Amino acid sequence: MDTASHLSVIVDLSPTQWYLSSKTADANPYPLSLDTFFSQLFVFLNSHIACKDENTLTVYGALPGRSILLYSSTGEAKADQDVVADANTYRPFNVLDSTIMKSLADYVQLLGVSETETPIGLVGALTKSLCYINRISMISAQNEQHVGLDPRILVLSVSPDQSSSYIPIMNSIFSAQKLKVTVDVCKIYGPNSVFLQQAAHLTGGSYVHLDHPNALLQYLTMSFLPPPGIRQLLSVPTQDKIDFRAACFCHKRIVDIGFVCSVCLSIFCQPVPVCSTCRTKFPIKTLQRLNAARPMPVASMDPSAPSLPSSTSIRVNAANGNGVRLNGAQR
Repeated sequence: MDTASHLSVIVDLSPTQWYLSSKTADANPYPLSLDTFFSQLFVFLNSHIACKDENTLTVYGALPGRSILLYSSTGEAKADQDVVADANTYRPFNVLDSTIMKSLADYVQLLGVSETETPIGLVGALTKSLCYINRISMISAQNEQHVGLDPRILVLSVSPDQSSSYIPIMNSIFSAQKLKVTVDVCKIYGPNSVFLQQAAHLTGGSYVHLDHPNALLQYLTMSFLPPPGIRQLLSVPTQDKIDFRAACFCHKRIVDIGFVCSVCLSIFCQPVPVCSTCRTKFPIKTLQRLNAARPMPVASMDPSAPSLPSSTSIRVNAANGNGVRLNGAQR
């Protein structure tokens, strides 16, 4: 671990999903409450800081309709200077824990009852994390005392996919690839996330769906504490199956079979005479042939429903009549 490591943690703070996660049910035999989650998360964050003096940390909260910076080791999120001293706790650890809880409490008080059902600001948190990493990477590269950072993002998710966020999430994934940022995903509650699976796969990260959420600390320590620089020496979890489905650009629905514009590669759930993205017009005969060639009606999936086995490849009919798989293999 000669190279310093930067860790950006994005915490999904959906009130509805955390309420469901804390309840015991047949589909959730190992409940995890929000209080228990934070107590285990703090141990993991403190472990990252303790691994190396030069390690940096930021924590973002994805709240309904917004994303906030809860803590930054560089001082952007002001640390609580009035932390009560504890003889049994290392002061930097105590400051980290207290700052996150105080920042979170201040923002939660501003949430109205009607806002609790608003989709969480995951895209905003991802964008802020990438901008922060880009800035500190440039500063580190200019500093002769540091060779560079080993940046990564860890997403702690409990919410299902939001089909309307497909395009901005994919843009964030491509930006992470360009910045060489590893995106790890820990799915604590709910069905597998199609978009976050793709984020972890495309950036070389790990996607872990917890079978026992109440053992969160063990998963975090064994799977996500080692930085990317030394993971090649360890046996980290990998994805055996990846769901490559996409969301259509017209109705923002996750589709199994779609139609791709041959000019701009926009995806639609049914043949359209004019592409809404690049305004390309398609011949009527082509549309008739595509409609006749459909083996089944266009299937859409509710984001809250369990995802289909990812081993099933997605067939996508292009506007020029050629079938294309989303993973790049030609039919």
